[in-house]
Amino acid sequence: MSSFTQQVKGNWNELKGKFKQQYADLTDDDLLYEEGKEDELLGKIQKKIGKTREEVESEVESWSR
Repeated sequence: MSSFTQQVKGNWNELKGKFKQQYADLTDDDLLYEEGKEDELLGKIQKKIGKTREEVESEVESWSR
């Protein structure tokens, strides 16, 4: 299980708020979390904000410290 998946499962509502603060163009649809579809969610976020998977995962990890 990836670190992103673990972070998402543990506290998605908090992370969702941070994504919305950091990236105003992310919509609720972009940030819709479904159990088991974490990679799909990560892909949507990557595409919308123009960052690599590693950059997004690193950012999520920094928020969780």
